[in-house]
Amino acid sequence: MTKRILCLAGDGIGPEVMSAALQVLQRVIEQYQLPLELEHELVGGASIDAQGTPITDSVLKKAASADAVLLGAVGGPKWDQLPMEQRPEKGLLALRKHLDLFANLRPATVHPALAEASSLKSELVAGLDLLIIRELTGGIYFGQPRGVREENGERIGYNTYVYSETEIKRIAKVAFETAQKRNKKLCSVDKANVLEVTRLWREVVQNMSAEYPDVELTHMYVDNAAMQLVRYPKQFDVVLTGNMFGDILSDQAAMLTGSIGMLPSASLNAQNQGMYEPCHGSAPDIAGQGKANPLAMILSVAMMLKYSLSEAKAAATIEEAVYKTIDGGLRTADLNQDEWISTEEMAKAVINQLI
Repeated sequence: MTKRILCLAGDGIGPEVMSAALQVLQRVIEQYQLPLELEHELVGGASIDAQGTPITDSVLKKAASADAVLLGAVGGPKWDQLPMEQRPEKGLLALRKHLDLFANLRPATVHPALAEASSLKSELVAGLDLLIIRELTGGIYFGQPRGVREENGERIGYNTYVYSETEIKRIAKVAFETAQKRNKKLCSVDKANVLEVTRLWREVVQNMSAEYPDVELTHMYVDNAAMQLVRYPKQFDVVLTGNMFGDILSDQAAMLTGSIGMLPSASLNAQNQGMYEPCHGSAPDIAGQGKANPLAMILSVAMMLKYSLSEAKAAATIEEAVYKTIDGGLRTADLNQDEWISTEEMAKAVINQLI
């Protein structure tokens, strides 16, 4: 049965890395005779320019009916002065909420050939393989009430940090089950010494651990977790945390690998329908220059094939091709400012390694 993929290139370098990744996907489609159908739509600033809104109801409906969504990136200084509700990022948040993509999986791995590219000593990061599981549809980014009000002659901004037991349990279930398939180590990150909502988080996660006796559960305050990520990152295997803390820690973990341009992500709902995107954002400062690293987008395609489309063999083929390309010494500008190849050339190099 044909499966449908909705492609949302977005803004900045989004269209460049999307084009590169789809070239790789097309070769794999031919290689494995995959019954996939691709459709293209607008999101973010591109949608604002064309439709007057960061995402249309029509695109949300298409996303809901697709088996998976591929997203490039959204945002840029061109739209920074728009009211909050009209900015490009609202399109991304709307997709997460509409599809109920509550589980964000962001791996941070360091391939041996790239250990020297990290800002940390290579012995600290060589062989790093951690996975951050971030709750994506709750917490302070979505909590109500929120806004800016005037009080005593000055403006006051406020947001609400809120999680229900149900929200905590469903993301913790994903984390425990994922840990069971890896090294059976799970670290839950919170701020339970200060925030009541994360005190509940810790209590719920701790209670659930009885259902997973084979998983070693630890807890860590978020400030300590940030420190430990740069002190000794290989102590972590699976990290579970909420929306805001996960946003910050996953970007920090990304830089351990040498470049955020290397890291894919998956955002899943209960049916394993997912949205797949690179972690690097729209990078408008290098858009159109051929400097963008397409490997995170290409690896996001591999994650899509694995998690939402049940094509593990095709996914592994892409991952292996990426690592062979890296082992061959080819680098984009983010990894080697002195000797680099373009976005398009990197895509072709990966395609040449497909077996």
